Amino acid sequence: MEGELGTWSGNVLDYFLNTNQIKTRDGAEIIWYHAANNKSQMKEAIQSAAHMVEADILLCGEEEGNGEPIMAHPPETNSDNTLQAWLNEIVNTKKGIKLDFKSLAAVKPSMMLLEGIKLHLRRPVWINADILPGPNGSNTVVDAKRFLDTVTSFCPDVTLSLGWTTGWQPQQCNKGYSWAMVKEMAQICDGLTQPVTFPVRAALVQQSTSELLWLLQKSNRYSLTVWTGRHDEYSIEDLLYLRENLDKKCNPEESCFSTCSPARIRDYRRTHQIYYALASFAVFNNSSPV
Repeated sequence: MEGELGTWSGNVLDYFLNTNQIKTRDGAEIIWYHAANNKSQMKEAIQSAAHMVEADILLCGEEEGNGEPIMAHPPETNSDNTLQAWLNEIVNTKKGIKLDFKSLAAVKPSMMLLEGIKLHLRRPVWINADILPGPNGSNTVVDAKRFLDTVTSFCPDVTLSLGWTTGWQPQQCNKGYSWAMVKEMAQICDGLTQPVTFPVRAALVQQSTSELLWLLQKSNRYSLTVWTGRHDEYSIEDLLYLRENLDKKCNPEESCFSTCSPARIRDYRRTHQIYYALASFAVFNNSSPV
């Protein structure tokens, strides 16, 4: 993916390699901390070994239309932490960030805050929202056009993380990402110039390999970020199947891995070496890493 080192759309692996935070150009070394929302979680994330920190943003007082962006994930609607305070702490680290928007109303005031600290935040910045309904997913999505117009008008050089709402049920046949879903996403992204990563659910990718590969081939700016739900069931074989099919077009060294918590990655690294290897290619793209 394009983007100069140190810029918000910069190559994640190059950034962490050149700042001596990883030893090899391998996404297996990238550690994620998810839902670093309240002050305690934020502090833990900052003190952790995580390279990328993800947090969720809502607008406090959204109904009044004059609220402040806060760090919370639905169903929570309150927090002891604001985006302003969160950024003030994160800016003093070398960690990359991913901001996940659950509310369109929170986007503009958040972009204004980001714009204000741009010169002090020289590292990868990903901006995420679920903009389309996906497999078994809710129809409650962030409006794609308004979201993209707002983000790109204030912060045109971020990496966009654009996903689908999804659901997964145990003991059932869960459908994957359909042709209609990936084609609609491709149409939305066609006019963008930013790097785009598509977060996809690990338990749903095996049945969607053809569709996802087609989507990746639409642009060398595109990548996949594979993530897991906390209670999802998926097999190593499913991820191997994805790797074997997509590796024809992708370099397995040029990748990252996103899961529900850094602890889960560490646990699997200790007990399942194959999962540790899988972490090095759980994000795929056509030509260059996210």
